[in-house]
Amino acid sequence: MTNRAYVIAGSEATGGAGIQADLKAFQELGVYGMGTITCIVSFDPGNDWSHRFVPVEPGVIADQIEAATACHDLDVVKIGMLGTPDTIDVVSEALQRQPWRHVVLDPVLICKGQEPGAALDTDKALTAQILPLATVITPNHFEARTLAGMESLDTVDDLVEAARRIRELGPAHVVVKGGTELPGPDAVDVYFDGEEVTVLSAPKIGEERVSGAGCTFAAAITAELAKGAEVGEAVRTAKAMVREGIAERLTTRAPFASVVPIAPSEA
Repeated sequence: MTNRAYVIAGSEATGGAGIQADLKAFQELGVYGMGTITCIVSFDPGNDWSHRFVPVEPGVIADQIEAATACHDLDVVKIGMLGTPDTIDVVSEALQRQPWRHVVLDPVLICKGQEPGAALDTDKALTAQILPLATVITPNHFEARTLAGMESLDTVDDLVEAARRIRELGPAHVVVKGGTELPGPDAVDVYFDGEEVTVLSAPKIGEERVSGAGCTFAAAITAELAKGAEVGEAVRTAKAMVREGIAERLTTRAPFASVVPIAPSEA
């Protein structure tokens, strides 16, 4: 039987993030992927590579979800950028129409290119409607700070506290990604399963943030869960994959590099 994984996320035109990165990660890990596009994000080369954001009409999103779930027996899904309260409404309704073994949420709280008020409405809707449905949530440093209601995350203990607070919002498993944001030589992530805390640490590969790292991380977790892995095992595989992808990152004419999804070695 072919393992299948589903993603509901935005399209990112350079190929380095969004649903493009998700499907590459699925393929690299041997999982057949299909996806629903929620919005179209591009960059404006003539305006300092600022974000351009175009939401997909909710009815079109609903049609895509209907087609994918009718065609395939799906029980593992990754949720990426949703971008508007209307999109969150339609995705939340669709998710609740069937049981899911795992819902992996990459909580993109702020969509660059939105008005501040709209972004705030999106944050609230995502927290209220999608976050409680998640079995795994993978916030980055900023997202974890926002969800946990903490002014700063400066230490590993802060990451642990954020993970505990976020789990109280509903998800069974929380991975708080410190990445390059914490001081020191290591990129540190914290995984909390409701009982035990696991600290995942590896030497940083440079200090810059790399486009698509968060997308690839959550997508790799999703793919491994589709193959039957336990959550903790999937998280470790995803961290190794992203680390190798950052090491092999792709340089472009944009002022940022993109992760190249590479399955972790067998060493």
